[in-house]
Amino acid sequence: MNKYAILTAVFFGLGLTACSEPASRQAEATRQPGRYPIVTGEGEHKKVVGEYIVPPDSDIDKQPNAEQIRLGQRLMNDTKRLLPEHVGSHMNCSSCHIAQGKVPGGNPYINTYNRYPRVMPRPGKEIDLAGRINGCFQRSMNGKPLAKDSEAMQAMLAYIKWVGQDVPKGQRVDIVNAVPIDTKLVPNPERGKQLYAQHCATCHGSNGEGKRDGTGSYAFPPLWGDESFNIGAGMARTYKAAAFIKAAMPMGAQMHGMWGEGGVLSDQDAVDIAEYFTHQPRPDFAGKVNDWPKGDKPKDARY
Repeated sequence: MNKYAILTAVFFGLGLTACSEPASRQAEATRQPGRYPIVTGEGEHKKVVGEYIVPPDSDIDKQPNAEQIRLGQRLMNDTKRLLPEHVGSHMNCSSCHIAQGKVPGGNPYINTYNRYPRVMPRPGKEIDLAGRINGCFQRSMNGKPLAKDSEAMQAMLAYIKWVGQDVPKGQRVDIVNAVPIDTKLVPNPERGKQLYAQHCATCHGSNGEGKRDGTGSYAFPPLWGDESFNIGAGMARTYKAAAFIKAAMPMGAQMHGMWGEGGVLSDQDAVDIAEYFTHQPRPDFAGKVNDWPKGDKPKDARY
């Protein structure tokens, strides 16, 4: 039994999300899989060429590399516990990729494998998927990158590929990765503070400190402070965070849709809350000096 399996034997099923996602809720989501068209082209040239069905976890055991995919899944859910030397914050991949990367609008992995390598504006160059994952480790996790040939990295890549269900290159599942937010909205952080107290503090603490469970581990991750994501993370940007809030927060506040699908807050609500918590103190990121080298920095960047 490897070190990841030993650690997970105690904690599996306790994977953290932005508001902790019980295993029963994950099971509920996978019992009623979503169905989405597979398409090619854009706009008037978009054509449906197939159907994607969100895969249940039981499908993993049918794969020839099932053990590797399962390890990747555990690492996504229990990143802090299983890779403590690479994670400085108290975040997991599933903190920002809802329902193990299977929910539209909640930063799903469904199209991720096919999207890389690609040129990204923040680094101003082409990066592969391993590089993108390491960007999360350095920013959202406020930690250190994994070796690209490491067991952990290869397992995470295998899990993301499995979620994508081998949709061919040049095709994509017609889902929303992040919901649109009107970036012309003017944020009101004072109103955001009030809305945060009303909708967010129960899970994330009145001072953004997060909430620990009976074992001392974070059940709900901190949104600011030394143990949260750093200033270089996408979630530290007002409109990026607002899109996530609008799509996925607060969890469990409505009775329709999959676990992790929001729809309670308006665009203005989400923007105000995001403006409030993203501008609270958090760790710095030394690599920020290299971001947006071509001068196309978005207006909500914190630096």
